[in-house]
Amino acid sequence: QVQLVESGGGLVQAGGSLRLTCAASGRPFSSSAMGWFRQAPGKQREFVAAISNSGANTNFADSVKGRFTISRDNAKNTVYLQMNSLKLEDTAVYYCAARRAGFGYPTTITYNYDTWGQGTQVTVSS
Repeated sequence: QVQLVESGGGLVQAGGSLRLTCAASGRPFSSSAMGWFRQAPGKQREFVAAISNSGANTNFADSVKGRFTISRDNAKNTVYLQMNSLKLEDTAVYYCAARRAGFGYPTTITYNYDTWGQGTQVTVSS
């Protein structure tokens, strides 16, 4: 069974940092681009960051550029999202997502990802 499990969410003060982890299982993910998306209450799910299958290429939403980084360890089937200088507007449920095997481009488009985790809550307080 293909599965993505996020962890690392929590409550943090504005200006603080968190690192989210996405553990993948059920198949090799080294040929799949991976992404992070988020959804705040009453809003649509939006793209945050993505990384190519090799890790050489990344994409970021303008709202997080310079504050968030994404990385992956293919040997561990794990993807990370390092979030620094967190803002109140970063509060959301964060989802990890994977593209199909062989699709290594880090697209920003939600429907290009076919496997999703259950999400982890990130709450930024003032």
